[in-house]
Amino acid sequence: MKISLIATAAAALLATAAQAEPVTYKIEPTHTYATFEIMHFGTSTNRGRFDKKEGTVVLDKAAKTGKVDVTIDMSSIDSGYDAFNKHLMSAEIFDAAKYPTAQFVGDKFTFNGDKVTQIDGQLTLHGQTHPVTLKALNFNCYMNPMVKREVCGGDFEANLMRSQFGVDYGLNWGFPDNVRVVIQVEGVKQ
Repeated sequence: MKISLIATAAAALLATAAQAEPVTYKIEPTHTYATFEIMHFGTSTNRGRFDKKEGTVVLDKAAKTGKVDVTIDMSSIDSGYDAFNKHLMSAEIFDAAKYPTAQFVGDKFTFNGDKVTQIDGQLTLHGQTHPVTLKALNFNCYMNPMVKREVCGGDFEANLMRSQFGVDYGLNWGFPDNVRVVIQVEGVKQ
């Protein structure tokens, strides 16, 4: 009798866990940044980040699925140098007046246990959409003591060929086509 009671309780617990609902996390803008790095004539690295972004992540840890939808304001670029910011926003590079936002929508999450290790999706940048894979450098969920809610996030990276998106300024001068993108992201459970 005792064994069947334990088996029934275990089955009920497993059934409840298997029916876990997807959870929505709102991107927390003060802990989320999209940055890029590109070599400058093989001597140093130019860096910039986008300060305005918004989006959501839907995560179902039990089903090992998820969806992310993040939009970046291209005019919020900050390289640390105003003249370079203006050049980056100009028609020669990002053309922020014509293409004011970039958007990443990922719907294929890869997990290792409870940790997200990769997100595959589509990046729309400079009016063009192409597949992009974000690889997790780390990922964690925790109970935030300040907001009293679960927060999930991590650091992700991808390498893009910028010419694929129509951003080809300086290629004929030797600027590289490859750009490293690093995403720092945290989302608060809603």
